[in-house]
Parts: sequence; structure tokens; C-alpha cells
Amino acid sequence: MWITVFVAEGHEKTKEIENALIREGFLIKTNLFSKESNTVYYEILAPDFEAHEVQDVLIDLIYI
Repeated sequence: MWITVFVAEGHEKTKEIENALIREGFLIKTNLFSKESNTVYYEILAPDFEAHEVQDVLIDLIYI
């Protein structure tokens, strides 16, 4: 099962975070989450068995 570990604003920021997590060795998927006016939000998903570790890396990389 895939779990949302972060919601990012904009396609560029989402790709930046996705690429950083992939470089760290994680399996990552992204999905359109919401669109409000000109702002688009994407959810970043990871397998449930490594979701906690992904969030730890997001904190280390200063995304959270």
C-alpha cells in the first residue's frame, strides 16, 4: 500500500523532492492532489513499510 508522506506545492517543487528521495534509494510516486486557482498541489507517496524513514529523510533534507 502507498501512503502520502508529503504534499508539495507546484510541479517543480514536487519533482525536486521526488528526485531527492529517489537519489536516497526510495520508491516514490506522485499524484495530483488539489488545484486551487493557479496553485497545484501534489501528494508524494511512498510504500507504507518505508514511509516513516522517508519522512525522516525529508526532515534531514529540510523539506519538512
